[in-house]
Amino acid sequence: MSNLIRRNSFFDDFITKDLFEFKPRFNQSDLTLPSVNVKELDRSFEIHVAAPGIKKEDFKINLEQNVLTISSENSTENEEKDENGAFTRREFNYSSFSRAFTLPETADPEKIEAAYEDGILKITVPKKEVMMQNMKTIEVK
Repeated sequence: MSNLIRRNSFFDDFITKDLFEFKPRFNQSDLTLPSVNVKELDRSFEIHVAAPGIKKEDFKINLEQNVLTISSENSTENEEKDENGAFTRREFNYSSFSRAFTLPETADPEKIEAAYEDGILKITVPKKEVMMQNMKTIEVK
């Protein structure tokens, strides 16, 4: 009986932990949210969204109450039928994401631009033009 219970390290480490460990090894949100980089430049903010394989028509970019929302939904369905019309294989896929960013007060929401190239969605949010006042030196008496 003790031989049945005894385990070796190969079985414990490889089989048991890999097959019967039900804890996810990654965060589920990592599968659906694309990576985003936000960069502040002198005259604008740039938001780069890594979203390869998404068509530019599938992106929705909305601005509401100073919150910029970037989202996309995509669904595909493939099916194969035999000569009798019965399904031999049917597959479908659905993916979506949504990211929201609160714009700072220095952002100019009227001049936001977006472009999609090589799997990267680039959104440029210009800063408001600040009137530079003439500097005046005040003499101390």
